[in-house]
Amino acid sequence: MDQLQQARTEIDRIDKEMADLFCRRMNAVAQVAEYKKQHGLPIQNQAREQAVIEQNAAEIADETVRSFYVRFLQDVMDVSKAYQYRLNEGMKVAYSGVEGAFAHIASGRIFPTAQLISFGDFQDAYQAVCSGECDAAVLPVENSYAGEVGQVMDLTFSGPLFISGIYELAVTHHLLGLPGADKNALREVFSHPQALSQCAPYIKAHHLTGRSFANTAMAAQHVAQVGDPSLAAIASEETAALYGLCVLERGINSSRGNTTRFAVFTRVAHRPLCTKANHFILTYTVKNEAGALTKTIHTIGKYGFNMCSLRSRPMKELLWQYYFYIEAEGDLQSPQGQAMLQELAPLCDQLKVAGTFANHGELKQPNIR
Repeated sequence: MDQLQQARTEIDRIDKEMADLFCRRMNAVAQVAEYKKQHGLPIQNQAREQAVIEQNAAEIADETVRSFYVRFLQDVMDVSKAYQYRLNEGMKVAYSGVEGAFAHIASGRIFPTAQLISFGDFQDAYQAVCSGECDAAVLPVENSYAGEVGQVMDLTFSGPLFISGIYELAVTHHLLGLPGADKNALREVFSHPQALSQCAPYIKAHHLTGRSFANTAMAAQHVAQVGDPSLAAIASEETAALYGLCVLERGINSSRGNTTRFAVFTRVAHRPLCTKANHFILTYTVKNEAGALTKTIHTIGKYGFNMCSLRSRPMKELLWQYYFYIEAEGDLQSPQGQAMLQELAPLCDQLKVAGTFANHGELKQPNIR
């Protein structure tokens, strides 16, 4: 057997071993996909991918071979993600609003291959997960302009679901019109009152009349249905594509800081790996005695957890009674976290760990290969 044949025989043997290893890896990937489905986690996890590449590439001494191995690892992970997307195509995700609204856009970016199901309000979307009709719900918890979404916070406190992730969607408003419309010939513009307010300088400068609509997507739908080229809507680029409109001008909102935070609610609590980006949410009530709230805040700080927010909300069934909603940074599964919960419990009448999750940051367009 010559040298070439020997090398090919060795490659055939290795390929056979790799085929077996590939099947074993994909079986493990399927388990990951099922976990993510149950816990409402996105398929894409850039931090995890980078950590895997860095850890495994360090095993290769030859620098030239290492560069090809990094590419090989990335290809393997792309295949794994594609397989997870295929397995989770049957996942059902609830959101409140109409197709093309920002809740719909956020849901699609978190779960790009899932079946997105619209509900009339937050309560119905939440209950769809409780009943098992849907696997997860994507609901807004806070807007940088309008503040907290009280009804969703109340569901977090009183309902049985858990928050497995919070994602930020930057809101960029575009001027949408019919194909071929001249933006200089526009007379009226339709949108949600908040969007009209955020784009007020542009509307005034172009001598347009603003008309309020229930939400941005419905405004775009109205313009498409009426078919008048002198009418426009203020909405997202995704909404333009959905209703056959064109973007006449991009980014017309006066401030670029408008962001909405969306939470993913699931029936099963997520327990993320210990990272510096971990967050948790607690909801609780305190005993009716002097200094009760101060004691709880001191306890959280005592164990080194940094509070990102503290809010109070009225309890609907008890007049002038309140519950508290805290989001903090840190690993609640650590010894410090468990000790903090044990010390906190006697200070509270009700205490709920409403969610533990990694901080995912801003939502981008999904990359599906």
